[in-house]
Amino acid sequence: MSMAGDFLQEMIMLYCIGILGFVVRKKDILNRHTNDVLTQLILYITLPALILFSLDIPFSFTVIKEFLWLLSMSVYVLTLAILLAFWMRKRAHLPKKQESVYESLIIFGNQGFIGYAVCFILFKAQGIIYLSLFNLFYLLCIWSYGIFLFTKRKTTIKWKSVLLNPGILSTIAGFMVLFSPFRFPEIFSSALESVGKMTIPLSMILIGSLLANTTYKDIPFMLKNPYLWKSAVARLLIIPLLLLPFLLLPVSFPLLAIAMLVSGMPSAPTTSLFSQKFGADTNFATLGVLLTTVLCIFTIPFLYMLLHLF
Repeated sequence: MSMAGDFLQEMIMLYCIGILGFVVRKKDILNRHTNDVLTQLILYITLPALILFSLDIPFSFTVIKEFLWLLSMSVYVLTLAILLAFWMRKRAHLPKKQESVYESLIIFGNQGFIGYAVCFILFKAQGIIYLSLFNLFYLLCIWSYGIFLFTKRKTTIKWKSVLLNPGILSTIAGFMVLFSPFRFPEIFSSALESVGKMTIPLSMILIGSLLANTTYKDIPFMLKNPYLWKSAVARLLIIPLLLLPFLLLPVSFPLLAIAMLVSGMPSAPTTSLFSQKFGADTNFATLGVLLTTVLCIFTIPFLYMLLHLF
């Protein structure tokens, strides 16, 4: 089977896990507190363990070179995404409570949950390393500019919360291990691997469970709202395709594949959380996340096959 075929098969497996999460939540096998519990479990335990395990590798100058490429692509695509979202919001005729949501849906993708799942099935532990490097600038952006979109300077960004979130702390700790002669004892490394690999199925169960919270009466509104579709096209296709110029540069296929696929992830559930916290339109945010999450079933394999064509 071709590499693209293998990838599609692995993606179908992920979607099946997501469907399982949807069904068990709809059937109330998992109760209404499930999403909070799974989010905390992934953010504070399994994802940090996966990052630490993946970065427990011998240091080499190749890692520095790869980091610089990934950082360059991350800064480039996020900057263009911010400018594109600002331009699209200016041209839109939206209620005040939907403006910040609209921008956030376009800029910020689900790089923490689906992103790690996709990267792991593609490149195993190496994919997690690449994504951890690529996500550094993204984490700073979503916890600073992401909050700014909803507060518009009405409140001061709490940099302590930005810098002390589990994603950044585990990445920093992982880099300290990477750039030092220290290595985790084998028994500890095995424990991190076992716990960390739970991130992939748990993330997909969480996505399915989040989708199950949407009521059927919301579906017609979602299908008829042009701005939700515009944000979905921008998030899933336009933004990742902005990275195509890097094909002309000496960037390796795994690095470009990670950057492009991760940049085409569905809108981040964090947008819904920010909407609820800062008094924006939470329903609009949830439907935007739902639409992009459903459509990514088709767009992620499309982007991967497009990369192979080039």
